[in-house]
Amino acid sequence: LATESMPLPNLRSRQKVLLSEFRNEIDGYDDNDDRSKYIPEQFRLPEPPFPLKSVILAIILLVIGTILLTLGSLIFTGFIGNEKRDDRWLSMIVLGALTFIPGSYHTYVAFQTWRGIHGFSYSDIPSFDD
Repeated sequence: LATESMPLPNLRSRQKVLLSEFRNEIDGYDDNDDRSKYIPEQFRLPEPPFPLKSVILAIILLVIGTILLTLGSLIFTGFIGNEKRDDRWLSMIVLGALTFIPGSYHTYVAFQTWRGIHGFSYSDIPSFDD
């Protein structure tokens, strides 16, 4: 075969030549220039701003949920209320749970982020500041 006698071209040297020709065509490119090199800071995401409205809403949901759960539990056990209107406990517990769960979660995430715990970020809290 004719291919066995012919030497294979050195592709790496050809790629280097093409790359150096391309770099020379770019205006102002210099291999020794520090501005053309990558720095780790350019890949870091900026710290998200503190979502004040979201944290206030989370604390309000936590407080309302705690109050509703407490009142619903006290009505169910009979410590408050009368026998005629004891049917309110279920709605209070359901609404209390619906407000307590997201409020406690987002308050926890905000608190852990404020403490600087690794793995928590303000970007995990939905923002209403837009």
